[in-house]
Amino acid sequence: MEKNKFDMKNKKVTAIDVAKLAGVSQPTVSRVFSSEGQSVSAEKRKRVEEAAKLLGYQPNVFAQSLITNKTRIIGIVMTNLHNPFYPEVLSLFYEKLSKKGYHVLFISSASDSIEEQEIHQFIKYHVEAVIVTDALLTSSAAELFERQNTPVIYFNRYSRNSRNHAVICDNYNAAFQIGNYLVESGHRNICYISGPENTSTTEDRRKGFLDSLRKNKLKPTVIVNGNYDAEESYRVAKQVLLEHPTIDSLFCGNDISAFGAMKAVTDLGKRIPEDISVVGFDDIRMARWPLYNLTTWKQPMEEMVEETINIMLDHIGNKLDSPTTKLIPGELIVRNSVKNRSSVD
Repeated sequence: MEKNKFDMKNKKVTAIDVAKLAGVSQPTVSRVFSSEGQSVSAEKRKRVEEAAKLLGYQPNVFAQSLITNKTRIIGIVMTNLHNPFYPEVLSLFYEKLSKKGYHVLFISSASDSIEEQEIHQFIKYHVEAVIVTDALLTSSAAELFERQNTPVIYFNRYSRNSRNHAVICDNYNAAFQIGNYLVESGHRNICYISGPENTSTTEDRRKGFLDSLRKNKLKPTVIVNGNYDAEESYRVAKQVLLEHPTIDSLFCGNDISAFGAMKAVTDLGKRIPEDISVVGFDDIRMARWPLYNLTTWKQPMEEMVEETINIMLDHIGNKLDSPTTKLIPGELIVRNSVKNRSSVD
């Protein structure tokens, strides 16, 4: 296939140019680069793709959206970008949505409550769905999406009495098992460094952990709020360890909190795990670094992302009649930050 008579110098290449070079109709070119591509024969598809490559053609997604009434844009809202867990999640969403032919419109919210004015870009670009990670929609924002018939899927969080979908790690069971693990390892004086109040993640982990201790006829030595933040967890861990010298273990609401708590332990001249055991939650990449070697709960990030996208596609394809919530289990990853004290009871 030769360019010759199609001189594209200083001219924007269009689907019509590709159609002429490939010897097909313009609608055929449009179908090749849309979700209807499967209706084009393999021979025609090859000719169109070769012509497009030769001419340097890129399909105009906005023009396509006018024809199909589908923008293939998905909105993602995130707040806690300083926690490596969420940038990893964002990267996975981008990768998997791109493979399915979707584009991502990302908004970093200023707070845990997403106000209506923060999401006008989503409305402006007619996103087909919205994925909300570490935040919740205010009632006015939720109503706006509902009026626009835009599905919302919460990732790693849910709102009680919400009419939206949710995909979450089974936080209650995870924290329950962590409690059992620490007790079975001989720990009796446990401090729980929790996260921000009034979030489903914090509430479920707290309840699961306390129920586990209650089952074992124990109470936590102390519960403090580290705000899922390394600096704040460092501060509260240091204070707690000074005020409660009998503490033998720290369960931290996420890995970032655990890193801050570990620094507090070592700054006080104590050893991990010989003097103080530490458990985190998430299993971000840093948790396996030799500096931390952190025992933690692995959130099944990839499975959660895939399930979120599946729910999104089912909703867009009118395959869901009502909101659905998916609980996905994770697993305990044992490294070197917990000591077995069961022989010293």
